[in-house]
Amino acid sequence: MSKINRFPDLMRAFFYEWLVEQRNASIHTVRSYRDTWRLFLRFVAQRARTKVAMITLANLSAGEVIAFLSHAEHERGSTIGTRNCRLAAIRSFFNFVATKDPALIAQCVEVLNIPVKRRPVSEPCYLDPAEVTAILAQPDRSTVEGMRDHALLSFLYNSGARIQEALDLCPGAIRFESPNCVSLIGKGRKERICPLWPETVMLLKKLLDRQPRAPDQRLFVNRYGEPLSASGVRFKLAAYVTAAAETTPTLRAKHVTPHAFRHATAVHLISAGVDVTVIRSWLGHVSLDTTNHYARANLETKRKALEQVAVPATPGGQPSWKRDASVLAWLDTL
Repeated sequence: MSKINRFPDLMRAFFYEWLVEQRNASIHTVRSYRDTWRLFLRFVAQRARTKVAMITLANLSAGEVIAFLSHAEHERGSTIGTRNCRLAAIRSFFNFVATKDPALIAQCVEVLNIPVKRRPVSEPCYLDPAEVTAILAQPDRSTVEGMRDHALLSFLYNSGARIQEALDLCPGAIRFESPNCVSLIGKGRKERICPLWPETVMLLKKLLDRQPRAPDQRLFVNRYGEPLSASGVRFKLAAYVTAAAETTPTLRAKHVTPHAFRHATAVHLISAGVDVTVIRSWLGHVSLDTTNHYARANLETKRKALEQVAVPATPGGQPSWKRDASVLAWLDTL
């Protein structure tokens, strides 16, 4: 008598019972985990020369996971960050399996012990005020599409919102009366309130006048009334950056994405002297270390700090180390 394959039931329970019902994970998390498991199961099936429907837990060894991660990084061209996200989705499943079937704990521990790959931490790409102005000047505001793009990019810069936070925005989350502000739902479904400039509120009002939306409908939509996608925004932004680079050449050396506006918001707030704890709340960071990363990136702030430090006064004549010929002569012999 053949053993029952428990893997399909465990996978179903992981997504429906644990991820959705118990963890109340966002739709974005669920889709990210789903995509990881689609790729992983196809990879395992191809290596085992079998169908995905025939895969069992025994096929999902730590060795297969490591091989999949290597394949994702080196053959599919995924970044180390994406590789680590794939690993997180796989680990999450095996952590769930370990609580359901103690007999599988040894296999689960092997997978859970696969380390996250470290990656170089580069300075975030952020935009100078002049570069932001040049990009915002590109959309043709005489058209609904241009008005929408200008309002969206202005909102990203004003609020420091993540792109998906902005695309999920509904009119009901905006306070159009003074004091103007917006309620954003970020990672982990954490809500935060961000102030808005009157100019940004005016842009959003004009967009709603041209393209009315109900309080619970997405604000930024395409010509068919469907919500914009993050990939669509990146495509449009790339065209605006290319055009803006004609008058602002520094943009040619920068990889500008919607997230660059979030970086710009953080860096410019730091330049203005805003306390880092306030910026953390503004951006919705969990850890203050994340916010401090922007302080390190801001070269202008470093220059201002240097200007406040007095240049050491040089006493009359040569410095003592130059006057002491014996020391210099000794150093020359080394």
